[in-house]
Amino acid sequence: MSFQRISVEQARELIAQSALVVDIRDAHSFANGAIPGALHLSGDNVEEFIRSSDQSRPLVVCCYHGNSSQGAAQFFAERGFEQTFSLDGGYEAWAESDEEF
Repeated sequence: MSFQRISVEQARELIAQSALVVDIRDAHSFANGAIPGALHLSGDNVEEFIRSSDQSRPLVVCCYHGNSSQGAAQFFAERGFEQTFSLDGGYEAWAESDEEF
């Protein structure tokens, strides 16, 4: 299994269709702004997230700029998530797109 890289617009569409969103940035950055409904994941809670999540729901992974999320999306794909996506541009791109609305 593998993941797909997606744009902010594609992520918004998936989220509107009930995709799960996880944010792998540090806790401080997450607290200062995140995609609405996103779950903050770290080494402390990732295994519980994997065990308790509906792996048939699409999963959007967000980081700072869209680099670390690619490895994380692959990690989730290898652990059974059927549709995993890495947000190109990360939270920075999301925040910039919010300013456009």
